[in-house]
Amino acid sequence: MKTMLNVALPKGRLGEKVYSMFATAGFECPSILEPNRKLIFENEDAGVRYFWVKPSDVAIYVERGAADIGVAGKDILLEYAPDVFELLDLNVGRCRMAVAAKKDFRDNPERTLRVATKFARIARTYYAGLGRDIDIIHLNGSIEIAPILGLSDVIVDIVETGKTLLENDLEPLETIVPISARLIANKASFRFKSAAIEAVAQGLKAQVPAE
Repeated sequence: MKTMLNVALPKGRLGEKVYSMFATAGFECPSILEPNRKLIFENEDAGVRYFWVKPSDVAIYVERGAADIGVAGKDILLEYAPDVFELLDLNVGRCRMAVAAKKDFRDNPERTLRVATKFARIARTYYAGLGRDIDIIHLNGSIEIAPILGLSDVIVDIVETGKTLLENDLEPLETIVPISARLIANKASFRFKSAAIEAVAQGLKAQVPAE
């Protein structure tokens, strides 16, 4: 009997792009493309069962073993540090984690720097490396307005094109880390379903776009 792999995919454009990589690698599941509200799809012949979850939840499903493998952004892996294996950089969903501020901002090292972000761990790690004293202001959305309204000095957030920053009179100051989608695996699954997981990883590796 074929080993079935449970695969957590992030909902949205990234997930669709990643699914096409799985399909090209020989792990297609045609029912996933049908217009319906189902969340779980399987193809016994290919040995895969896919399900759509919120991008930030993929790592939780994989870490807890509800999924054997999944695809999560490097930002999620750095921020939540799940206990999973990172198998492959898929080189899609590329963007960067950056510090941004108002165009006229000048840092005063004598003062505690106020940092608005939803990526508190990433921000703390970055500024600890610089020896900079910071005050984290945890926000969940519309982070760009924090410096405009004087709530924070800078923001730490994901930047794709930088257009949103420019439209709000902000500019990126430093890149903290490049971000892209990664194939991750549950540690126990990797031990017990290693051949099936390796087959998927090798199939995907051939689909990874060049730099």
